[in-house]
Amino acid sequence: MRTALFLIILLAGLSAANAGKKAGVTMPDTMTVAERPLALNGMGLREATWLDIDVYVAGLYVEHPSSNAAKLVAADEVKVLVLRFVRDVDRSDIVKAWSDGFKNNATVPVDTLKPLIDRLNAWMPEFEDGDTLTFSYVPKQGVEVTVNGARKGVIQGEDFARSLFSIWLGPKPPTKALRKGLLGNHGST
Repeated sequence: MRTALFLIILLAGLSAANAGKKAGVTMPDTMTVAERPLALNGMGLREATWLDIDVYVAGLYVEHPSSNAAKLVAADEVKVLVLRFVRDVDRSDIVKAWSDGFKNNATVPVDTLKPLIDRLNAWMPEFEDGDTLTFSYVPKQGVEVTVNGARKGVIQGEDFARSLFSIWLGPKPPTKALRKGLLGNHGST
């Protein structure tokens, strides 16, 4: 009986150790998308305004973890960005954030992406504390956008995918701390 109880406690501790945690949000260390195993590359906290108000926790999942942002953006492999909101966010604020993010970080002229950005923005709702927004990129298929597990649609194109992930990993991310968190601690691989 004691052995069984010890094993249950040990296994419970192991499953807790196999998850990333940031600002009260826990994300699993791994996931599988399109039959590809992905590892949590890192987690970061998006803070806004001079008051550093917590907005969302982001987790980046990739096939090959790295702290090299350019390598992660350019990699034509499955990758997922999960945003877990820790406060309510107006739709207009999200749309502005995406528009600014693309303008500041797109890997191609942003005008070429405008119809795709407009489609993404059309799918954005008001977000409430606890909501989840997920971007899942699968090569040759595109970026699937889901809100709270409900599929909004897929946006095709490698240029769009690279530019989307560059919002967080590019030269002008929402915050440097968020980018640093997503890049994790993987040396210079």
